[in-house]
Amino acid sequence: MPALFFDCSSGISGDMTVAALLDLGVSPDAFAAELEKLGLSPEFHTHVSQQSRQMIAGTKFDVHLTFDPSSPSDHSGHAHHTHSRNEDGHSHSEPHSHADSHQHTHSDGDHSHGRSYREIRELIEASPISERVRRDSLAVFHRIAVAEGRIHGCAPEDVGFHEVGAVDSIVDIVGACICLELLGNPEIYCSHLFDGIGSIQCAHGTFPLPAPATLEILKGIPLRQIDEPMEFITPTGAALMAEFSRGFGPLPLMQIEKIGYGLGTRDTSPRPNVLRVVMGTTLTEGADPESETITEIVTNIDDTTPEIAGTFPAALLELGALDAFLTPVQMKKNRPGLQLTVLTEKSDADRIAAWILTHTSTFGVRIHDCRRMTLERKLERVATAFGDVLVKFGYLNGRCVRASPEFESFAAAARDHGVPIEQVYHAALHAGAQVRNSQGSRGPEQFTSVDT
Repeated sequence: MPALFFDCSSGISGDMTVAALLDLGVSPDAFAAELEKLGLSPEFHTHVSQQSRQMIAGTKFDVHLTFDPSSPSDHSGHAHHTHSRNEDGHSHSEPHSHADSHQHTHSDGDHSHGRSYREIRELIEASPISERVRRDSLAVFHRIAVAEGRIHGCAPEDVGFHEVGAVDSIVDIVGACICLELLGNPEIYCSHLFDGIGSIQCAHGTFPLPAPATLEILKGIPLRQIDEPMEFITPTGAALMAEFSRGFGPLPLMQIEKIGYGLGTRDTSPRPNVLRVVMGTTLTEGADPESETITEIVTNIDDTTPEIAGTFPAALLELGALDAFLTPVQMKKNRPGLQLTVLTEKSDADRIAAWILTHTSTFGVRIHDCRRMTLERKLERVATAFGDVLVKFGYLNGRCVRASPEFESFAAAARDHGVPIEQVYHAALHAGAQVRNSQGSRGPEQFTSVDT
């Protein structure tokens, strides 16, 4: 399964996440075109550059605002993390991140034209971005709004983001979701998270690290503190990992394909201010290229007629299941029944389980993952006395170990020549065996594919 592993050895923030994903190969033009759909382009522009931190080369992502954040205002309400400027004087997203001063400030009445969570949600919902990006972005923003609402004692809908923070947050969160979609929506895994020691300044005084919002967002997720006087995790970074990561721990077994580096603003010696993201394919322990993990869904049915039950496998195959079949079983109260078994891709399991619960008489299903090992397959035409017949060849570790005639093909040949199906089957089987023996250890890539 395609996957990304977020190595947060220097923490994580929204802008560093976008930078690392861009460094993995996301097209900046495609990324910018998707961001344009938000309709916020008059308020900001982005800058992507190649830099280094302590001799680690990577990508830097900046959001530059097109208005003066220092202008006075009478905005009131609950403020999100306030904005700061980096060494270059440009407005920078994730103002409270370790990429900047390692402090953030909560204040009231910072800037005009503030956006509440409700307004941000309406903005994203009204935009023509993809459904996946819309859903994921709103989920991350909701996590932040819920956390801020608990801290400030207000409803999530009323949580306010002053304009600077709102624009930066929207770009970072939506931008990260855009990048993930452009990378094919891989599974996400994350290293163990930690934060530093020290304190932050907020509206209620001095607060120790981790920041209140970060700590609230990471409820239920392992977190430790290290003896380094700086903030490593921002609320946006915490929310992205809390929403998307399937687990927190060491690098899972992966076939590594590419590594991306997202840079923060400053050098933070001795720890390089870099987010490393590893791209690859997750593997099962002891697996080989022909091995994969699939999901098996099983349920027992004793109150459906055979006529109706017989329609289930075909409907499930049409729905996208890898296989579906019925097995006679003896159930409780001595009732004869049927066991419905469905094999499916993990990503389709919930959808197919929902279909079973909706369209059959069962009240529950059993779902578990299992390892499936398959032969690599190739269809070839073989010559027989009855014309060419399709044969499926199976390969294990590059060696042909199976040759199986395709039923529809040899049945059609039998009809065309007016002979028994079995006669053509044995002719195709013999021809397939000769081809298999002649191939030896050659792989299927050396043979011409057949369109069926």
